[in-house]
Amino acid sequence: MKNHRPEFNLEDLNQKIFVQDEILALAKENSPRLLSKFRLVDPDFFRKLSAIQPNLKNSELIFCIYLKLNLTTKEIATYTFVTPKAIQNRKNRLRKKLNIPSEMDIYKWFNEL
Repeated sequence: MKNHRPEFNLEDLNQKIFVQDEILALAKENSPRLLSKFRLVDPDFFRKLSAIQPNLKNSELIFCIYLKLNLTTKEIATYTFVTPKAIQNRKNRLRKKLNIPSEMDIYKWFNEL
């Protein structure tokens, strides 16, 4: 009986790492291209968000990307030129909009989405 392991493709892995690095760089630059690039890479993410809350603004979607990328409050504040307190307030508003329970870790919620 043959071993039916999926082929390990280093090129695919390198491509994924490159795309992740590119998305992280766009996030760090607070680039307007972040949303469109992330949409291409992970369209399911936006479909699932839209199913939960169809009326999210682009600015909220971008904030969701920052959370999906597992960036800390301080990192997001630095990249978006606002205070950590403002980021915390945005997290709380987003939590309400997406019905994320207060006892649930918001990063865990986004990772499981």
